[in-house]
Amino acid sequence: MTTLQDLREQLDRLDRELVDIAARRQALSAQIARVKGETGQSTRDFRREREVLMHARTRAAELGLPPSVAERLLQTLIRSSLATQEQARVAAGGLGSGQRALVIGGRGKMGRWFVEFLASQGFDVTVADPAGPLTGFAHAPRWEELALDQDVIVIATPLGVTDGILAQIAARPPRGLVFDIGSLKTPLRTGLGALVQARCRVTSVHPMFGPDTDLLSGRHVIFVDLGDAQALQAARGLFAQTMAEQVVMTLDEHDRLIAYVLGLSHALNIAFFTALAQSGEDAPRLAQLSSTTFDAQLDVATRVAGESPALYYEIQRLNAYGAESLAALQSAVTQLCRIVSEGDEARFASLMTRGREYLAGRAARAAPA
Repeated sequence: MTTLQDLREQLDRLDRELVDIAARRQALSAQIARVKGETGQSTRDFRREREVLMHARTRAAELGLPPSVAERLLQTLIRSSLATQEQARVAAGGLGSGQRALVIGGRGKMGRWFVEFLASQGFDVTVADPAGPLTGFAHAPRWEELALDQDVIVIATPLGVTDGILAQIAARPPRGLVFDIGSLKTPLRTGLGALVQARCRVTSVHPMFGPDTDLLSGRHVIFVDLGDAQALQAARGLFAQTMAEQVVMTLDEHDRLIAYVLGLSHALNIAFFTALAQSGEDAPRLAQLSSTTFDAQLDVATRVAGESPALYYEIQRLNAYGAESLAALQSAVTQLCRIVSEGDEARFASLMTRGREYLAGRAARAAPA
């Protein structure tokens, strides 16, 4: 008679086989990356991905497995394969071979990301951070004591001190490419302007992703054009072998749009979890009654609540255009409250229709050709 333990042991064996197969698939992905690199093919092939997913759904249905389970499994494996191929492509490019880079603030989360990203391209990276060294990299507690003769200098410090650092660097104009990675640019206007005046090779970069990102497909990197075409091209070149979407814009356009992309979305979620926390309702009890919409919103709000309060405050407070998006949120909530209190169903429906049309337009523009 087959016992529960026997069945669990069979599951354990299958789980090991699944991991072994996933590892073999990953190894094949690395080989595919090399072949694509040699033949000049792009890393991502959406038609091929669709074929893989459709075949998986068909096979799952034949075996009595829900097709959605097979699709989610293959999507995870595809994402892992793409990350492997992207990393291999970046490394194979060897853009930084024989060159040196300095990351000021390299012990921070995004600082570390750039340290590893530059190192993967062959740069000899030095971390300048009073918080201490990173294993495997040269370290300087104070960047001010360095010669600033690196080929690339990245400023990955908190927004509140970045402008001053930029101005200090401008007083000792380096020969290499200089850029910050701040979430806002208007607070850095003085420092960036000083670098421009000193005729430094300067631009400004905003990676629109977090430090845990391992695949740049579908992610955006914003490059702020400060008038130096060569510096802009050099910064963009660092991401040329990735699948990141590159967007170029002016300094003021960046912060005006970021006021909505980051400022509004952050404020909305902060307002959401603040309203819940002040409601007096028991969180576990609400979770028992949750809906699809509530769960989705709660997931996003939970991630926002876990972020750095100092960083999120800076994004709200230091953006020259921040008041505009907060006023828009306040106006929308006031309008909704008035419509509901007055029992105006027609105006409520109008809000829904207008929102649906706006979002439909966004979806149409984002759809692949």
